[in-house]
Amino acid sequence: MESHKEVVERLRGAFRSGVTLPAHFRLTQLKAMLLMLEDNEAQILEALHQDLAKPKFEAVLSEIEIVVNDLCLTISNLHTWMQPSYVDKNLATKLDDCFVRREPFGVVLIIGAWNYPLQLILLPLIGAIAAGNCAVLKPSEISKSTEKLISELIPKYLSKDCYAVVCGGPEETKSLLENRFDHIFYTGSQNVARCILQAAAVHLTPVTLELGGKCPCLIHGRIDMKAAAKRLVWAKFFNLGQSCVAPDYVLCTAETREALLPFIKEALEIFYGSEPEKSEDLGRIVTDRHWNRLVELLNKSKGKVAIGGESDRDKKYIAPTVVVDVQESDALMQEEIFGPILPILTIKSLEKGIDFINEREKPLALYVFSDESQIVTTVLERTSSGGFCSNDGIVHMSLPGLPFGGVGASGMGSYHGRWGFETFSHKRGCMLRGWGLERINVLRYPPYKDSNLSWLRWATTTKKKGWTECTIM
Repeated sequence: MESHKEVVERLRGAFRSGVTLPAHFRLTQLKAMLLMLEDNEAQILEALHQDLAKPKFEAVLSEIEIVVNDLCLTISNLHTWMQPSYVDKNLATKLDDCFVRREPFGVVLIIGAWNYPLQLILLPLIGAIAAGNCAVLKPSEISKSTEKLISELIPKYLSKDCYAVVCGGPEETKSLLENRFDHIFYTGSQNVARCILQAAAVHLTPVTLELGGKCPCLIHGRIDMKAAAKRLVWAKFFNLGQSCVAPDYVLCTAETREALLPFIKEALEIFYGSEPEKSEDLGRIVTDRHWNRLVELLNKSKGKVAIGGESDRDKKYIAPTVVVDVQESDALMQEEIFGPILPILTIKSLEKGIDFINEREKPLALYVFSDESQIVTTVLERTSSGGFCSNDGIVHMSLPGLPFGGVGASGMGSYHGRWGFETFSHKRGCMLRGWGLERINVLRYPPYKDSNLSWLRWATTTKKKGWTECTIM
């Protein structure tokens, strides 16, 4: 069995051979991944159900189709993305070819997460392959069935010389990180991300971090309460709340809360029935440890359970739960919940809601529900988050044309579609010059003269196109 070092060196040898550089090779691998999903959908759905009791509907949408859509977009546009981007030139470079060339980094490491164990490995892999890299994949050991399936399918469908899967827990990850990679892509918690950064710093390896955070949902002004409740409930309890972009808490006035609660209760009953524990459309908590953490958070909360609250450790079940009268200092507000518990905090005004959001770390996603466009615009312009969506939740990440990623504590870098291709590409600035016009080049050679400097400043100055005169007051 190969050591981690031997795996990395084997892939590095393949990369140096140039095999991954041609567009034909990249497209062949991307199409093979598409075939892998088509051939093994039933196995994938079974593995996801074993790990998280994912309903087929949710698994197809969030684990398979999202990857298929990204693959199709990438396959259709790869030739265009690989073309050099030509840049504006000044007079001194008028006869030169000046362009940006996208080149692969080399051997990259992709570390996935357990909540969407297939998607969060394959989506970044699409970008890595499209950009011409070799890749080591480290699926989450927590979602064991999907981890095992990935380790079986990747070598079967993709080049064994260029892509490898390493299974195992924290010790295997630590061992992997001792090797020099050309880029590391990590999805997971902020605590582990700090360890990733420390390991990457040893080799000055660039890193993309897709983290989490407490994603707020601000509800204010006129609104269709019934529609809002349905969309909020779907976004929050999709995958039983185990989504990094799930609404983590709601901010609204006391009046809005009282009007909204009956519709939330109604939506939950429509979606999951009067006994949600028996619903086949509701997933389960991934492990006993994660179940214990969530129940402990709920028990520590000083808020009042308005809906739900039931749980069963043997079934790793926690009912969709809504907690009201939650204060800023509450246990539910100290960390990302990552489960089916929704705290509602009351605010007195839109201004207070915006201040509440801005006083905390920047979230991965921010949601605002309102029929008033001015309220939506105000929240958009006065806050910062990885992504933003009005009058719905989590759907923004399904569009491959939008970059997906965090800002500040919620991550760095982005991917999906072309953004994944760009993340795994080095943007190399290139200038191709000839030997002509040497008589003009003598202007830059010593001995320096003020007259030559004036000519050079004129020839290299960026022209002020389209500027309008402004007066400094």
